[in-house]
Amino acid sequence: MSFRRRVDMICGDLPGAEKSDPWGGGHDAWKVGGKMFACIGSSAPGISVKTPDIETATMLIEAGVGNKAPYFHRSWINLPEKTEDGELRHRLCASYDIVRASLTKKAQAALPAREEA
Repeated sequence: MSFRRRVDMICGDLPGAEKSDPWGGGHDAWKVGGKMFACIGSSAPGISVKTPDIETATMLIEAGVGNKAPYFHRSWINLPEKTEDGELRHRLCASYDIVRASLTKKAQAALPAREEA
């Protein structure tokens, strides 16, 4: 199964998650409440996801989990395509949860409930 398909399956199961191509050219941007929580570039490998803070991103990069996410804030990391399914799911869901929690209470209430796996 392709990496994009793996990502689509995980993100597609998250309540209120929507995929778009905001810049054209084959970028897959996954958003919740209009805010991005994951992005695959049109040609660069891997997927960029949000972490809670710069320190967490730095620790994950130093531990070899991911790399610096190009074009994103330092609190984001880029997970390589070889990322194991469990780790990929964990990082995508954590990014989703971070972004969802940052939405207004009204926007959060408008989304379906998230069931923990």
